[in-house]
Amino acid sequence: MRAWAQRVLTESPNPEASTTPSPQGPGNAARGVDWLNRMRLQLVAEDATGALDSLRRLREDQVRQGQAEPQLSYLNYEIYARALRLSQAEGSAGFAAAFNSTYTQVLHALSDLQAMRVERSFAYNLERGEQDWRTQLKAAPLDASVHLTQEQIKARVRAYQPWLVFRSVLPLMPPLLQAEEERRYLREQAQVRGPDGTTLSAFVMRPRNAPARLPATLVFSIYADEQDLWRQARNAAQRGYVGVAAYSRGKAGSPEVIAPYEFEHRDVNAVIDWMARQPWSDGRVGMFGGSYDGFAQWAALKRPHPALKTIVPYVAAMPGQGLPMENNVGLNANYGWAFYVGNHAYLDKTSYFDSQRWNRLADRWYESGRPHRDIDQIDGQANPWLQRWLQHPSYDGYWQSMVPQGRDYARIDIPVLSITGYYDDGQISALEYLRQHETHHPRPNHVLLIGPYDHGGAQSSFKAPVLRGYAIDPVAQFDTQELTFQWLDHQLKGGPRPALLKDRINYQVMGTNRWLHAPSLNALHRQNQRLYLSLSADGRSTELTPDRRQRAHGFEQTLDLADRQHSSNTDYYPAPILRRELDTSSGYTFVSAPLKQAMNLAGRFSGELHLVINKRDVDLGLVLYELTAQGDYLHLSYFLGRASHARDMSQRRLLTPGRVQRIPFERTRMVARHLQAGSRLVLQVNVNKNSGAQVNHGTGKPVSEESTADAGDPLHIRWLSSSFIQLPISKAVQPEDEGSSASSR
Repeated sequence: MRAWAQRVLTESPNPEASTTPSPQGPGNAARGVDWLNRMRLQLVAEDATGALDSLRRLREDQVRQGQAEPQLSYLNYEIYARALRLSQAEGSAGFAAAFNSTYTQVLHALSDLQAMRVERSFAYNLERGEQDWRTQLKAAPLDASVHLTQEQIKARVRAYQPWLVFRSVLPLMPPLLQAEEERRYLREQAQVRGPDGTTLSAFVMRPRNAPARLPATLVFSIYADEQDLWRQARNAAQRGYVGVAAYSRGKAGSPEVIAPYEFEHRDVNAVIDWMARQPWSDGRVGMFGGSYDGFAQWAALKRPHPALKTIVPYVAAMPGQGLPMENNVGLNANYGWAFYVGNHAYLDKTSYFDSQRWNRLADRWYESGRPHRDIDQIDGQANPWLQRWLQHPSYDGYWQSMVPQGRDYARIDIPVLSITGYYDDGQISALEYLRQHETHHPRPNHVLLIGPYDHGGAQSSFKAPVLRGYAIDPVAQFDTQELTFQWLDHQLKGGPRPALLKDRINYQVMGTNRWLHAPSLNALHRQNQRLYLSLSADGRSTELTPDRRQRAHGFEQTLDLADRQHSSNTDYYPAPILRRELDTSSGYTFVSAPLKQAMNLAGRFSGELHLVINKRDVDLGLVLYELTAQGDYLHLSYFLGRASHARDMSQRRLLTPGRVQRIPFERTRMVARHLQAGSRLVLQVNVNKNSGAQVNHGTGKPVSEESTADAGDPLHIRWLSSSFIQLPISKAVQPEDEGSSASSR
């Protein structure tokens, strides 16, 4: 590779040279490579001086373009090049010594925040990097007779050069990072005593050279991992806060019994109270974090502590409303989670990441026909937390005690920034907090940011460019951590409001490369378009139509609930998001006429299912797709829910067999998508009977106690053509080639 890079450099002009085609050679570089790729080639060729000059030219270009902090641009490669040049000098002590001294010299000249950004630039997966460059090499071998295009040269050097650098420097990094941390920060591990005598573990990191009192941040979590918790605390300290990471009772150094969800509404506030009384605290605390950590923030707001000034929950869980059940249907997707957090004081990664065990268990349980409460007996390991949760199939007082309810939201006056994604499996919880806040507070200080992200992506600094087959718009990229601290700086330090947050609701419209902004969830769309589930005029196919067609018999569906050789389900979890075909082997699929004009779908679809059933209950699933003119199905949103809880999640109302039932639904996933003219809408409707969730046999007994022995006669449903969905529609905003924002009002 070194000789190849030298040849490419010889035959390629500088970026500022003439663009006259160069002679044909092994690189076939028709035009000069840009300064960045020239620097990469020079590093591969071990031309340290040339690489440093190219980097200088690159930064000069960035200054002319107005880029912020160009001096930090590729500083990791500058450190490597300077160390390489030093080690190449006569009498050098070697590369390791040169790198250590260069790294220390450069980092000592930087602020804490700048140093943090440089340290992050050294994050690299060597194994994956080697796979990438070997793949490139296999596609275009190092053969002088092989002529490469400019893009092939760039692809090869982009893959090989980082691996070349990081395989040399990563083994040298741990002591350097440790020395920098000790020079810049103070560590403290503390035991926090709650008012009920509970002992909780907290980890504190604060800047050495900072004012005596600072605002503090808190991440409160059940995911006890010391390396991660120090990283969380340090992220805040690097930005001029006192960073605190604290853990649920029973985790890390806490001697208590582990109890997921049940005590956060007390314990988080105990930690906040302790923080506010520390000599390093200025009395103000901001919280952030995702999933369970997002739930913990809302739990604290059940009885708000005066020192808590703002929260930033990402993909926040709401116990009883997302997992372990959704719309009162018990799910198996997270069955192993109780072992992950509950087996010992840290994390049982061995059990939790045994995906074969959990997948096999779900299938074994389903095929056995045994009650859902027996699933841990089938596994062979007791799951006491599952059994505890199964005792509360309604959203009853047990679940309601964990987070704010009703009038509690009227007391939440602090600023809130919620972040979630259209494809976050926990979105239903994250948006329920916002919906409740909007319902019970006259002027909720609550901002939402939502886009095409899944549970992990919404929390990450870099979003996957292709999410389960769907290529997100470039403008959808943002750094969740950076946005979090922009928000905290705005609320706690008087900094500017983050530019992306132009209104209370900020949402990226898929397919437009635009962000739109609205003052409330209700203002996202201008109208609800009603479409009925109907037969075509000739009675041969099913349709979604704006015209209500009365059909005496509707659509008949019969399902043997005791048959465990087959499954019945809509493919509600969006994997992949974009596909060429749908599984139509069960249930019904309704297709609309092609759209005559483009429009935006923005919000949550809802509706009513009208049916006659021979059972006292049933679990139902609906999935909404866009069928593009090119023949692709794009997953938009879905609903999974129990009919007996359709009107009230806290109280079960059984169905009356043989009578018309009206089953409303609205707790679907929010989405914002530009629907093109010529696209069709597709709705799949089905009974949910599969290994992913409880099987509702419709007896009226607790579903977790039902087995195939309770199946009785086959389930028979007559779906009525008066059933409908309502789509939140607004005028189409035309796609943009470049990132932009607009108002939806």
